Amino acid sequence: MIAQNFEYFKPTTLGEALALLADGSAAKPLAGGMSLIPMMKLRLAAPEKLVDLSGLGLSGIQEGEGGWIRIGATTTHHDVESSALLRLKCPLLPETASNIGDMQVRNMGTIGGSVAHADPSADYPAALLALEAQLIIAGAGGATRKVHIEDFLVDAMTVALEPGELITEIHVPAEEAGTAVCYRKVVQRASGFAVVGIAVRLRKDGEGKVTFARVGVTGLAAKAFRATRVEVALVSGASVADAAAKVTDGVDANADIHASADYRTHLARVHTARAIAAALSSGAS
Repeated sequence: MIAQNFEYFKPTTLGEALALLADGSAAKPLAGGMSLIPMMKLRLAAPEKLVDLSGLGLSGIQEGEGGWIRIGATTTHHDVESSALLRLKCPLLPETASNIGDMQVRNMGTIGGSVAHADPSADYPAALLALEAQLIIAGAGGATRKVHIEDFLVDAMTVALEPGELITEIHVPAEEAGTAVCYRKVVQRASGFAVVGIAVRLRKDGEGKVTFARVGVTGLAAKAFRATRVEVALVSGASVADAAAKVTDGVDANADIHASADYRTHLARVHTARAIAAALSSGAS
């Protein structure tokens, strides 16, 4: 199908881009286009203006202050996957990026675009929740604000961005020594999205007891979420199976053509256990 007519803009400064986007729903930012362009072709989105962000210099990965790594919003999935810095100091994110879509999607799609789209089956949100990531958001007049990923994700495809705002950076922690990570997903083969995806970060002491746990979940509910009951159970000494079973506590599971709510619930429990076991066996200490 063919999208409706629209005006195309390629600003060269952040201020210019923000001014164009202040037009609210009439203007949409274009990063990789992996989600927006198909929606436009299906007439599920019909912006009057497209604002191309590729000329703003918002890509790149570098180590920042305070133990954080800064990732530009238009950094591609391939660049996240292949970053030597992230592989060394934040390996959960490259592992997650390697599971996104296919090669073409990873070469074109961007981390900021994916997070802003907030598809309930996207891969990044689970990892970013487990990483307790922070987003830097720029608004009109050059003002910036920092938003925690949990506060940013409001609902399915709904985020805490106001008209005229853009994500400019994603901040993730440089891991402490001994942190083990794992991302496991059940992939929907046609789209590459997660039927269920589980991101895990763990640390344990010399006796093998889990002392730190973060678990992010995607695909199961209307939005990605942190499975805090699983985290508490692990640190409290529960078995892997008992802790993993808590991933669906209080969750209204999605049902669609790919999986019923009951099947998604089962998948979430099974793959949470597998992701935890994989992390525990990887040598975290």
